[in-house]
Amino acid sequence: MTYRERVHNALIFKETSQPPTNVFLTQQADDLLSAYTGNANFANECMNNHITMLAYDGFAIPTDRQDIFVDDFNVHWDRSGADKDIGVVEHYQIETDEDYDLYQTPPVPVEALNKLFSNTSDLGQDKFRLGAIGFSMFERAWSLRGMENLLMDMIIDPERVDCLLDKICDYNLQVIDIALQYNFDGFHFGDDWGQQKGLIMGPPLWRRFIKPRMKRLYDRVKQEGLWVTQHSCGDLREILDDLVDIGLNAYNTVQPEIYDLADIKQRYYGKLTFWGAISTQQALAHKTAQEVSDITRDTLHLMAKGGGYIAAPTHAVEFDVPPENILAMLNEFKNFSW
Repeated sequence: MTYRERVHNALIFKETSQPPTNVFLTQQADDLLSAYTGNANFANECMNNHITMLAYDGFAIPTDRQDIFVDDFNVHWDRSGADKDIGVVEHYQIETDEDYDLYQTPPVPVEALNKLFSNTSDLGQDKFRLGAIGFSMFERAWSLRGMENLLMDMIIDPERVDCLLDKICDYNLQVIDIALQYNFDGFHFGDDWGQQKGLIMGPPLWRRFIKPRMKRLYDRVKQEGLWVTQHSCGDLREILDDLVDIGLNAYNTVQPEIYDLADIKQRYYGKLTFWGAISTQQALAHKTAQEVSDITRDTLHLMAKGGGYIAAPTHAVEFDVPPENILAMLNEFKNFSW
């Protein structure tokens, strides 16, 4: 059975002898693991990832200022702190009502996107191939306006928020249309809506502002018969049914600090595949290698039963995870059997 077939079986809730597995690393974690193993190409050669992803998140490139990167939306990301992969926004572009009214999304980088998404042929025929957009809605809006301002605007200036989100959605639809010309199995959206307890903006505002735009994006992918997957950190319990209703197939990530894994497995079996559940917040970062092995094995036995599960950490593995814990998790993935 190919890796691609295993992922497909998980999405149709068909149990296999081994569940599909996938581990993404931040650059810092990749560097640490390469140094620990003595293999500079460990992530590509030894992870046995079932999923490959070609993602557009704005094409952030270095500037002439150290650790400052700028993306297609002219957002400047400061990566001088702990987060070397994304960073924090240096300043916001939409500060006044006039900024809101005048703001236009940049031209879609058609040539660069075609170059990116045409690389599907290099991903391997046995892998499950995903196109992706990071910062797909809420995150792109707050990167332009600031999170606190955007949340207040949802209450006091909803029409301007609608206008901004519609512009972002229209931009993303153009990106999706380019990606759909190539040989993908599905499309992945990244957009953090949750916090440790509940949604950042609460369910009513999520349903008012985010849900209808995500439905437009999901629908465009579904029209081509592709699978839809969504990443959002945090607690989405209040909107999982909404996501199922608008066509989501797989939800990443599933934090065991937040979710009762047995409960959501039972409640959403046949409706939603779960992708994640091995904690980067607690287990991988703070437990011993033996404890990580035990937790990983127990999670696999619980979540992979009957399909509907892609085994993975709950986030791209960060720099605070000891390499031996990553290897312990990978070993359990490799040796798991019923």
